[in-house]
Amino acid sequence: MDSRSRNAPRDNETHVSGNGYATDLGRATCGDSLEVMRGLSSATIDLVLTSPPYALHFKKEYGNVDQGEYVEWFLPFASEIKRILKPDGSFVLNVGGAWTPGAPERSLYHFRLLLALCDRVGFHLCQEFFWYNPAKLPAPAEWVNVRRVRVKDAVEYIFWLSPTPHPRADNARVLQPYSRDMERLIRRGLKATKRPSGHLVKQSFAVDKGGSIPPNLIECGNNESNSRYITETKRLGRKVHPARFPAELPRFFIEFLTQPGDVVLDPFAGSNTTGAVAERLGRRWIAIEKSSEYLSDSELRFQGDDATEPDLRQRALFPVATSDRTGGRLRRSREPKP
Repeated sequence: MDSRSRNAPRDNETHVSGNGYATDLGRATCGDSLEVMRGLSSATIDLVLTSPPYALHFKKEYGNVDQGEYVEWFLPFASEIKRILKPDGSFVLNVGGAWTPGAPERSLYHFRLLLALCDRVGFHLCQEFFWYNPAKLPAPAEWVNVRRVRVKDAVEYIFWLSPTPHPRADNARVLQPYSRDMERLIRRGLKATKRPSGHLVKQSFAVDKGGSIPPNLIECGNNESNSRYITETKRLGRKVHPARFPAELPRFFIEFLTQPGDVVLDPFAGSNTTGAVAERLGRRWIAIEKSSEYLSDSELRFQGDDATEPDLRQRALFPVATSDRTGGRLRRSREPKP
């Protein structure tokens, strides 16, 4: 870890205002994220990673905007995000889909948002990711459970955007363990062959490169239940944030798109999973949350012996590279013991 990562973000330290808390690597601020971002210096953030309130047709306690107003509501935030990002930085946006009120028809708001981010704000779509959440409940009940004319909606979109088509990224930092078939292929070797599709499979395909390149499908649940944040929030009689990030999502993108010492910003921090994961990974971070209650409780993630407690146990659902190697090959991750 270099010297930059030993302190909270310095470039913007004097500009971040409002109540909150700080750690060795980051700062959480309570306030309107649009106003706070306007106080940040231009081209100082390496990664903005966030999940704003979705455009659901029923109101959530943490606040959300109607589908018809969502694009115009979000664009001012997007403009500030583009301004504060470094020229080769990244903006990772998780937006869930929604249903049209009163009909078994999907809303197109998140696609309209993506088009506006690219056409009007000037972002480039580097790649779309898909978050499969196996813990999602069947919904909406009328169409899935009662009439049974739709299936469970368990996938959400994650858009990876950047001011440039060539942002900093390295998929070698997020390699997955090889499958057993691939491990066997590496041991036995491969003869050059041509597939029916016309693709030529060379002998170099069977060379051990340290792990397999991950797909753009991330499988992890958001059913966090026994973390310090959850247990302590309940013990204190406080309300647990109802829409928490699973730690695996920020873990993957932080490792993929940043290096130790880089600055990660979450302008809709909620329970600040992003900041806690960034802290664990040696990145500097800034978190902004308008609810003083949620922000205050999120500090629990940084207290006690298990500080920065998102221990990334969701990795059991999405195996990733570890430093545990035998002959240069990644070991397969295992389910954590209960």
